[in-house]
Formats: sequence, C-alpha cells, structure tokens
Amino acid sequence: MSGRVIAGLAKGRRLKLVPGDGTRPIMDRVKEALFSILGSGVYDSIWLDLFAGTGAVGIEALSRGAEYSLFVDTDRAAIQTILENLKTTGLAEQSRVLRTDAFTLLAASPQMQYDYIYVAPPQYKGLWQKTLALLEKNSAWIPEGCQVIVQIDPKEQAPVTLKQLVEVDERRYGNTLLWFFESVPPEPEAPEEN
Repeated sequence: MSGRVIAGLAKGRRLKLVPGDGTRPIMDRVKEALFSILGSGVYDSIWLDLFAGTGAVGIEALSRGAEYSLFVDTDRAAIQTILENLKTTGLAEQSRVLRTDAFTLLAASPQMQYDYIYVAPPQYKGLWQKTLALLEKNSAWIPEGCQVIVQIDPKEQAPVTLKQLVEVDERRYGNTLLWFFESVPPEPEAPEEN
C-alpha cells in the first residue's frame, strides 16, 4: 500500500511509506475529505506538518497551491521518506524538513506564522493533548485565524480545556478522527479590583 497525491501539481504521484510500522499514513479518502473541507483556504497558505511521517499532508497542501510547508519528525527513516517524496513530487523547493522533537520546536519561537498546523502523532500516548497545550502556552505559534487539525483514533478523543483554540468541526472516517480547531484572540485579563 502506498499513498498518492490526489490533486494539484503533483496529482497521481505515488508516495513512499516509512519502513516499519511506527507511522500510520493517512488514508487517501481521509486526505481527500480533509482538503475538500479546507477548500480554497489552502492556496498560498503556510503549513506546519508535525509528526509528519511520510509528509503526505504537507505534500498534498503544496500540490494544491500552498506556499510553504515545514515537515517535522524525529524518526530518521521518516525524514528520509519525506525527502524522497518531496523529490518525487518536485515540491522540495517550497519546503523544509526538520529532524527534531515537535515539543522542542514548539517550546521555541516560531520562525514564521503558520495558517495550518497538522498534528498526527503516534497513537495512544496522549501526544495530541500535549501538543495543543504547548501551542496555547507558546501562543506565538497560533496567531488569530490559524487552524490546528488533529488526526487521532476516535478512541483517543477526550474532553480538552483550551482558551485560545476553539473547536470548529470534527469528522470521523472509520478509525480516523479529524478534529479542527481555530485560534481566536485571547480574552483580555479582567482588571483586578482594589
């Protein structure tokens, strides 16, 4: 099984999978649904693909007219796979591939402002919750209007208390849940009474 680019400049190009079973590639039908939901907002957008795996989501965004994508993963085999997939699709010049821990990255200041942050961490470890909490703590990553999309198994879904990221949609496709959040301006601190 290998994924493919569904639409845009690199339509039909096959994407390599990461060797082993440490990553779970997004199914083509889920990817197609995701980009159908996002629609024309993808054009000229800036993406951060965290826990990027094969790079399929960021690559699909680039193929559909996104301006730039930063791919982040800690796994050496995943990084190599992303580099090969970018070469195959001819989209390497609009992207950067970074081998680092997502949480280390999010603790630092962002180098640019992202329109979309895609979060598809290894399953059943609560990493999606840690990611959302860190994005809120270091809110420079989530300027107003930034969309954060979490891809998890529906069994992993749990209530989450967030101030700046507001849930706007969720869609379930078999054992994949796409959960959409949008960044809103933080509420002003209430003045202290004397």
